[in-house]
Amino acid sequence: MEYESVLIVKPEVFIYKIPPRASNRGYRAGDWNLKEPTWTGRMRLVAKGTAVILKLEDKTSGALFANCPIDTYPGVAIEAVSDSSRYFVIRVQDDNGRSAFLGLGFGDRSDSFDLNVALQDHFKWVKNQEQIEKEKTEPKQELDLGFKEGETIKINMRITKKDGSEGSSRTGKNKGSSGVLPPPPGGLGKIAPPPAAAPATTVRQSPGVSPAHRPAAGGSEWTDYASAGGNQGQQNASNANWVQF
Repeated sequence: MEYESVLIVKPEVFIYKIPPRASNRGYRAGDWNLKEPTWTGRMRLVAKGTAVILKLEDKTSGALFANCPIDTYPGVAIEAVSDSSRYFVIRVQDDNGRSAFLGLGFGDRSDSFDLNVALQDHFKWVKNQEQIEKEKTEPKQELDLGFKEGETIKINMRITKKDGSEGSSRTGKNKGSSGVLPPPPGGLGKIAPPPAAAPATTVRQSPGVSPAHRPAAGGSEWTDYASAGGNQGQQNASNANWVQF
């Protein structure tokens, strides 16, 4: 069993007789006799299930003046005029199915705004209900996240080094290379240390000796002094012979 719910109530609205539409430019409230409405009364917007009806009723007795079934908005059943936000054109129907178009007006723009919002919210709810029912009847398509045959994946990893800098390591499949160097020939043996260097011999140069009279690396400083003394003696003997002649 479906219950009626009242979406909006406006205590005073105005109904006008309107001339036939002359062209496709839309209805204009300026073409109506706005100072002399045909009827004044109460408006109620009632929803029953997914259907919504705009009811025009007497303000005192509540007697029904006209019904306006609305199947979509905006649509043929209710249409805004082109020159004002307070006036609409509605299509009313009687019990025999006969219909007529009348002008509907509000004294305040906030009243017409409330009617707009109520109709939009209702048909948005109807659309959501239809989507829910559609999902119940149609099977949901399962999402396949598995790898297909021959499909590969590449991952970029960011690695932080000890010095705080960042490097990228790329993980993937490379043909012909495993990414690890082979061990050296001979297994995991230890490498022999290099031979120790021979200690260097420091030769002290004697004073007064020219580079030509430097001793060999294996000599000592005493040899330097002996060589110097022998050379000096030979030089003195030679000088003595020159004196004798």
